[in-house]
Amino acid sequence: MPPVISEECTACGTCYEICPGDVLRMGEDKAIVQYPDECWHCGACRLECAFDAITYRFPLKMTNV
Repeated sequence: MPPVISEECTACGTCYEICPGDVLRMGEDKAIVQYPDECWHCGACRLECAFDAITYRFPLKMTNV
């Protein structure tokens, strides 16, 4: 699942700069997940966000196959 950008985003651009997969782009008022299928789920954007505006959604049920 791609990162989710909340309304707490201030469009500072840190997540955009730190993303190794160039998944994000900057909108006028917040970051936007431009290429969700390309996300590596590395968490760099979430860890570097000073405003805790980025989260990840995981499937509710995870099973071992």
